[in-house]
Amino acid sequence: MHLSVELLTGSTKVAKRREIHSQLETGELPVLVGTHALIQDTVNFHKLGLAVIDEQHRFGVQQRAKLQLKGESPHVLTMTATPIPRTLALTLHGDLDVSQIDELPPGRQAIQTTVLSSKERSQAYDLIRREVASGHQVYVVLPLVEESEKLDVRSAIEEQEKLQKSIFPEFRVGLLHGRMSSADKDEAITKFRDKETDILVSTTVVEVGVDVPNATVMFIENSERFGLSQLHQLRGRVGRGSSRSYCLLMPGSKATEAMQRMKVLEQSQDGFFIAEMDMRLRGPGQVLGTRQSGLPDFALASLVEDQEVLELAREVAQMVIDSDESLNQWPVVRDELERRYQRMMSGSILT
Repeated sequence: MHLSVELLTGSTKVAKRREIHSQLETGELPVLVGTHALIQDTVNFHKLGLAVIDEQHRFGVQQRAKLQLKGESPHVLTMTATPIPRTLALTLHGDLDVSQIDELPPGRQAIQTTVLSSKERSQAYDLIRREVASGHQVYVVLPLVEESEKLDVRSAIEEQEKLQKSIFPEFRVGLLHGRMSSADKDEAITKFRDKETDILVSTTVVEVGVDVPNATVMFIENSERFGLSQLHQLRGRVGRGSSRSYCLLMPGSKATEAMQRMKVLEQSQDGFFIAEMDMRLRGPGQVLGTRQSGLPDFALASLVEDQEVLELAREVAQMVIDSDESLNQWPVVRDELERRYQRMMSGSILT
């Protein structure tokens, strides 16, 4: 872009960090890319004009607000591949314009998603063999790092050993999980990206930020232990090239609700439809966590059923603001809003 760009993370060396802080404050540095390190109190911008928050579901409400407060009303673009339902978006982000990219990039194919029973495990392994034999790669994702006495679910470490020794001795099986050091994680991902590993056994560390176009199979063990949005994110790790890709879901439970969730993924690749169904199946309070997200407690309305009313209310609110920003024509509304605003500022935080 012919602009000076720096990177700030938790591991940035002290001398470099000081240099970045200094250049930010003077305005010498026009673009800064970083992790949560950007939210720290010591990071001060000369004149912050635009804040882009990627993977916004990974940041808390307070963290996003803190970044915005580093400038005087900067433009803000928040992005995520895990959309929250439209009704929730209207309620939580009524002051935002929402844009949706709902089509695949050119050259990509829809991912074939299948829910398997335990009897069909051998068929899953046959598909994995065929794909690796044809030069492609495979993810195997599990919910746990190590075996648990309390939970009867497969763990990443045991599964990697089993797959390497007993199931796929002819292939190279790698391991990736959150308890590994950053260097070991990077090495595992690099080996997979460079085709030095055929099958990568992982926990949800691969949920975001891992881009290997050659990977064509996502096999998820104990898939009932993941949320719908999380499963949708994991599925998005394959199908990133032009080859046909597969997502295989292997639930460890036949519970009705778990199977309902799996079927939603079988039916659709649309993140917005999946988010809506997630809310219908689990209820809005569980999707984001009421207190964390500042989700209002409605006396009557339902986020699932009353989308039209919410949209109408938002349109009317916008018309009111456009016609009289100070609300002088509606003193009762203005006084009530002021009362609520003061109450909210005394404890809660605005999105």
